[in-house]
Amino acid sequence: MQHSMRILLVEDDIEQLEPIQAALSDVGNIVDGVEDGETAQWLMLEKDYDLLILDWMLPGVSGVELCRHYRKGGKTTPVLILTAKDTTTDKVMGLDAGADDYLVKPVDILELLARVRALSRRSPLWIGERLQVADLILHLATLMAEYNNTNVQLSVREFHLLDYMMRHQNQVLTRDQIEQNIWQWGEEPESNAVSTLIRRLRQRLQIIGVSEWIETVYGMGYCLKPKGTVNREQGIGNRE
Repeated sequence: MQHSMRILLVEDDIEQLEPIQAALSDVGNIVDGVEDGETAQWLMLEKDYDLLILDWMLPGVSGVELCRHYRKGGKTTPVLILTAKDTTTDKVMGLDAGADDYLVKPVDILELLARVRALSRRSPLWIGERLQVADLILHLATLMAEYNNTNVQLSVREFHLLDYMMRHQNQVLTRDQIEQNIWQWGEEPESNAVSTLIRRLRQRLQIIGVSEWIETVYGMGYCLKPKGTVNREQGIGNRE
């Protein structure tokens, strides 16, 4: 099974963007689909992605320019360039800009998914096949959480939330940060969506005995703290 990833897809042709975004989402990824380079630049600064898929020809800022700028910022996330240009010179230009792979349009969806699976293994955000915080293990390919040899299956959204919180353990994450990283660009989650998702994840984690690791920092947000590291004097509790 493919790792579930956060992907930025930049394609100015909506008739190509929508089927690619749908195919990537259908296999469990969170896909931010945007049509212009300026929005893409903002998202690249605001969010951590596992993979960027950039169309070469974009209005304003080209995909190659986006890639070059991204690499100059020190980011090592894999980049796949989509282009109608099918010459060696163009391919070299894209790779020199820092792209990891290159796919000629019109895109074959099965080939794209195969390239995405291969690139997922290069992402600096994926460390082997699992994430681990203390004795809590998140299995990245199966969306299973494990603690003390007990497992629980997570939904895709619950998995992405726990994945995000584990990568930012001991940090207070605001509702806005969680929304930006768990929902796709352009989605409009309901006002209580984050609270509902936190509650559902706690219920899942209760099965394996770690629901209290997700702390509510009143007036600020939520924090994943391994049991035994909670500082009650900071006004942190473990209920909504």
